[in-house]
Amino acid sequence: MTQSIAFHSYKGGTGKTTIACNLAAMLATKGYNVSMLDLDVYAPSLHAYFEKTPYKWINDLLSDNAKIDDVMVDMTSVIEEYAGLGKKGGKLWIGFSNPQKEEVYKLEGGGGKQANAKIQLLRKFIQLREDLISEYDSDYIIIDTSPGIRFWSINSLAIADTLFLTLKLGDLDIEGTRKMANDIYGSFTKFGAKSYLLLNRVGGYCVPNTPIVPRNNHHRSEEEGNDAVALPPQYDEADLGKSLSDEVSMDLISAIPCYCDIQFSRKEFLTVLQYPNHPFAKQLEKLATAKQIKV
Repeated sequence: MTQSIAFHSYKGGTGKTTIACNLAAMLATKGYNVSMLDLDVYAPSLHAYFEKTPYKWINDLLSDNAKIDDVMVDMTSVIEEYAGLGKKGGKLWIGFSNPQKEEVYKLEGGGGKQANAKIQLLRKFIQLREDLISEYDSDYIIIDTSPGIRFWSINSLAIADTLFLTLKLGDLDIEGTRKMANDIYGSFTKFGAKSYLLLNRVGGYCVPNTPIVPRNNHHRSEEEGNDAVALPPQYDEADLGKSLSDEVSMDLISAIPCYCDIQFSRKEFLTVLQYPNHPFAKQLEKLATAKQIKV
């Protein structure tokens, strides 16, 4: 049975696109057929990530100016360069979203404010999912969504059966996650979708074991001088993630540490394939084999 996974977040900058691309590639190397959709229509990035300009965009499909075969691009050869998939390897197909502002405006106009127009567009989203299952024999459909509570985000989540709410453990992300969990995710889970928290860039890999903060927040440590002090031992982002998980009634599926060599690299590209022994790749391996996303 096909599993449709949407990566969502309250705000941008949580790393959901990087995780989605690497998960899609890893699943393909395991022999699965993977279709990936860039439905972050306000700020699409998969075309830049894969350095690909397609013949037709998802925008054209939703505007009735293209068929699905015009839009979905076979990117299997890209991952074969690193993975050597062979006969048992899966396929990776990607539908790219047009980054040009005028094309986004067209979709916004197509969405319209009338209920009937919105229903018609949702039907196109549903048909897109069904075509990927029937015509592309997709085991997984990976969806990169627009952050926040927007019309396009809701449609993307509506065609997924598994929702990954991706966040960093900052105050804004936490508050936004609480709001979306209460206002949005409860509605989807009532109709059978499964939702999970996915923590990204958690402290622990590329920061000291004893982080420092301005001394006006805590008592000064003599070893640290006058400008910074150690956080108390009970400070633990994993514990904070668990507490948030309990509060919003969403299981924590993964907590990926911050890897500065990835976060601050000029261009991260499929780390799971280029550097399979990297700690990030190992974390994605665990995510790819998690029982919650097995087909």
